[in-house]
Amino acid sequence: MSWSQAVEKTVTGLGYELVDVERSAGGLLRVSIDRVPGRAYPTGEHEFVTVEDCEAVTRQLQYVLEVDNVDYARLEVSSPGLDRPLKRVEDYARFAGQEVQITLKLPFQGRKKFQGTLQAAEAVDGGAAGPGWQLIFNDGKVDQVLDFAFDEVREARLVPVLNFKGRRGKGASASEQSAGETDGGQEQ
Repeated sequence: MSWSQAVEKTVTGLGYELVDVERSAGGLLRVSIDRVPGRAYPTGEHEFVTVEDCEAVTRQLQYVLEVDNVDYARLEVSSPGLDRPLKRVEDYARFAGQEVQITLKLPFQGRKKFQGTLQAAEAVDGGAAGPGWQLIFNDGKVDQVLDFAFDEVREARLVPVLNFKGRRGKGASASEQSAGETDGGQEQ
């Protein structure tokens, strides 16, 4: 088993999604993980990866990499960040309906970069070529639709959504929400 297979097996075995893994100069092994929607985690019911998630994966990976005698100088486990890369077709399906930025491999109408809402395209001619995708964006005048296939994309990322008022739990009462608004969004 290769080092990358060992990393993937370990991360998925712990119930996380392996978003990316890279080995760089100087012996750095960088692993990016995400939580699987709908799965319960011992570190709590958070929407995003926590420090505790990264610590748990790091501990297990250190053990596995030592047993498999993988040579590395430093291991870094992190979340994919607010601008999470979309690397697989499953990522596109998971984040359909959200704002994304894509870079095409070849220019379309003189440009390669587009930003808009990702949607699954309706299958044309029976959909034999696999699922297609659409990006709905505004060119400054009207909404436009860009149809594209997964293999036409060089890079795709979520567009970060920043909320400086803080996150509100789904079960927070109206009084808790209004209290959070008056104190700058800090929870007590």
